[in-house]
Amino acid sequence: MIWLALFIITFVVLVYQQIALLKSTLVLAAILIAYNIQNFHPVLLGSYLFIAIVVNVPVIRQQLISKAAYKWMRSALPEISQTEQEALDAGGTWWDAELFSGRPNWDVLLNLPAAQLTEEEQAFIDGPVETLCAMLDDWEITHKLQDLPESVWDYIKDNKFCGMIIPKKYDGLDFSHFAHSEIVMKISSRCSSAAVTVMVPNSLGPAKLLLACGTQQQKEYYLPRLAKGQEIPCFALTGPNAGSDAGAIPDTGIVCYGTHKDKKKVLGIRLNWEKRYITLAPVATVIALAFKLYDPEHLIGDKENIGITVALIPANTKGVSIGNRHFPLNAAFQNGPNWGKDVFIPIDWILGGLDQVGNGWKMLMQSLATGRSISLPALSAGASKFTCRNTGAYSRIRKQFNLSIGEFEGIEEPLARMAGETYIINAARVVTASALDQGHKPSVISAIIKYELTERMRRVVTDGMDIQGGSGICLGPKNYLGRLYQVIPVCITVEGANILTRTMMIFGQGAVRCHPLIYQEMKTLYMKDKNKALVLFDELIFKHIGFIMGNKVSSFWLAISYAKFVKTPGNEQTKTYYQAIARLSAGFAFLSDYAIIVLGGSLKRKERISGRFADAISNLYLCSAVLKQFEDQGCPEDDLPLMHWATQQTIFLAQQALLEITRILPFSAVAWCVNKMIIFPLGKPYCSPSDKLTHQIASILLNDTEARDRLTQGIYINEIEDDATGRIECAFKAVLAAIPVEKKIRLAQKNKVLPKGYDESVLKLAVDNKIINVEERTLIEEAERMRSLAIEVDDFSGEALAKPQIIESPEFTKKLPL
Repeated sequence: MIWLALFIITFVVLVYQQIALLKSTLVLAAILIAYNIQNFHPVLLGSYLFIAIVVNVPVIRQQLISKAAYKWMRSALPEISQTEQEALDAGGTWWDAELFSGRPNWDVLLNLPAAQLTEEEQAFIDGPVETLCAMLDDWEITHKLQDLPESVWDYIKDNKFCGMIIPKKYDGLDFSHFAHSEIVMKISSRCSSAAVTVMVPNSLGPAKLLLACGTQQQKEYYLPRLAKGQEIPCFALTGPNAGSDAGAIPDTGIVCYGTHKDKKKVLGIRLNWEKRYITLAPVATVIALAFKLYDPEHLIGDKENIGITVALIPANTKGVSIGNRHFPLNAAFQNGPNWGKDVFIPIDWILGGLDQVGNGWKMLMQSLATGRSISLPALSAGASKFTCRNTGAYSRIRKQFNLSIGEFEGIEEPLARMAGETYIINAARVVTASALDQGHKPSVISAIIKYELTERMRRVVTDGMDIQGGSGICLGPKNYLGRLYQVIPVCITVEGANILTRTMMIFGQGAVRCHPLIYQEMKTLYMKDKNKALVLFDELIFKHIGFIMGNKVSSFWLAISYAKFVKTPGNEQTKTYYQAIARLSAGFAFLSDYAIIVLGGSLKRKERISGRFADAISNLYLCSAVLKQFEDQGCPEDDLPLMHWATQQTIFLAQQALLEITRILPFSAVAWCVNKMIIFPLGKPYCSPSDKLTHQIASILLNDTEARDRLTQGIYINEIEDDATGRIECAFKAVLAAIPVEKKIRLAQKNKVLPKGYDESVLKLAVDNKIINVEERTLIEEAERMRSLAIEVDDFSGEALAKPQIIESPEFTKKLPL
């Protein structure tokens, strides 16, 4: 038994502490011989030394072990395509890599500076953004005009809303990523169509591509014009036959000579394309067009099939056609098709010039790595905060059975979900924007927050609609939630459809990009120098074995100890959550490697498995962001219920995802052992938030507190009685002010001193009996007046509803004058 025990100890020391097995073995051999010379087992020791030599002498190890493993991996893993390679190379890693490692370094997260606005950025939000929001009437925009009013377009251009990311030397605003996010969030809380109009030129438009890859001449010409709104851009990528598989675009450009502006034999490109779903296309003056470039006559080089390329094309170029508008779920932002037939452009219209031919896919992936982290997460935060503030107030205002509906447990549950999810959404948005401002470009995290934040926003708004009931489904100028509910699928679909993002991008790219060793191993498989490749592969594969075994030991130890002895940050309120992340991160890392080993290259096609891996890593990231944001805000005591709900919910969901993975992995008996004996040997440790916590969080939305203001900070708020949300804000405050008076009246009614109700006769009797005074009666009357105003819904004549609003409307198909 002592042999077996010492063998195991030596092996654990090797894999966990990464000490050479040969050195450990020689020491152990000497100890064994000295300990029990009479019972010396030469065969066993010889076998042990043979294994140690094979494992520790690189030349022998490479020939006997690594060479076979190398051949197996080459046959098991498909070769990485050019588009996959460019997607992997785009962006970088940050906290996601720490979570994938199984041993997160907390300093990477906690040393990130808290997101802050400059004085100039705050002044812009308090000034032009506030003014723009006040100008927006969402019902008029979406129902009557199907467009932004011309005065709004002018204001957006004059105040450089489309130039937020453009440096000041090109006449832009040069705002931070966090400021960009805050601005889009505030506008989206007033009108989603206006938010989309502003966010697209700043996220996936030509400006970002020009800054990264444009020639100096292109920058000097286009960037000032884009910043001032003299040019309206669109990015034309998606087409009828290339949606999620954007790399398969059939649009072509052929290098040739042609005529341009009366000049003959100009070197250029002849283009043919068909695009659709292009935001701002109907009003665009310049199109950033993605196409596949071919050079059959080798006019610009030796390569014939050059690849995806991007060119900047004025919309009035001969042969370019701008179609009519799409109508995306009653949203009024400009979106539509465009196409070109035998369009000839000069070669210097290629974005970035000849140096950037064939780099279009790489450009897009690099743009997505940051742009996707800002625009839709900001819109999701704005929509969620907006719904929380207004539907929470409505739950206090609206009465049924003589009680505010928010006091019913059935309403408390969705209210708590709304507040908790909004807290998660905002934490992830702010922390990620801060990371971007520090120079990180985490492509996997950008996919995580695009997917998670839009999905969670969908749940928030759906819960809001359930609470609003009839007032939510009757559209009209008084309905503040219906249009937002309608437009949610647009957020789910664009910038990478959510189904694709979850099942293919988050874990599919993350397993390669964020894993400390896999990407390096894969690159050795296709090196031209096979001898050098084998040497590198041999070194990496044995590091990988140590990495796997280390996470195996770590997973088991953290599970049986509940991670109580692992070094983590945190105080008495948060430390257990940091420990839970450490534990689940180790389990995630070990399970990831197990899945990669048993499935190999087929893992990318096992989308149900990769989707659950995505759920696990996404919730670990969101939980980390919640803890980081809570600390950045100074750990406010009023926010403790929100922090506890958010961390418990995300940890629980991460746990459930890991459990589901072990259920559906191949070799179910082995997967069962991994689950029951390594990752969760003592059962499921984490639960969803309690009913007590649900009640505490719902109360935040039902009262005018600092916690409620922090949760909804940054959205547009007004107190105009004839405004859709202003009347809710006014009624909420009036109802809260009258609560103490209502208690007096209810007590009197309970004691049979007053009849039921709050009509004029009851209030007069209450004053006469000195139950309340005149000032208190005024509070009740004002509360009832505002309550009635707040719960009003719209109605329309038959003629108004029968009148065509869109298809025959000239405003819908015309191009706005620029």
